[in-house]
Amino acid sequence: MRVEVDVPKCVASGQCVMIAPDVFDQREEDGVVVLLDDRPAAELHADVRESAMICPAAAIRVVEQE
Repeated sequence: MRVEVDVPKCVASGQCVMIAPDVFDQREEDGVVVLLDDRPAAELHADVRESAMICPAAAIRVVEQE
């Protein structure tokens, strides 16, 4: 799995950080997403997929790899 974020689309809701704090964080100044790990460990994949699914701005993209 590879994770991509579209930073300009982010609305700083913080949902991704609450679900997958090992993968996402927020900038102090404006709350916009910061991607901590673009290739998270397998045990984090479900949380990353959930984060992408509930992101209100659709700013998170998951690229499944074989």
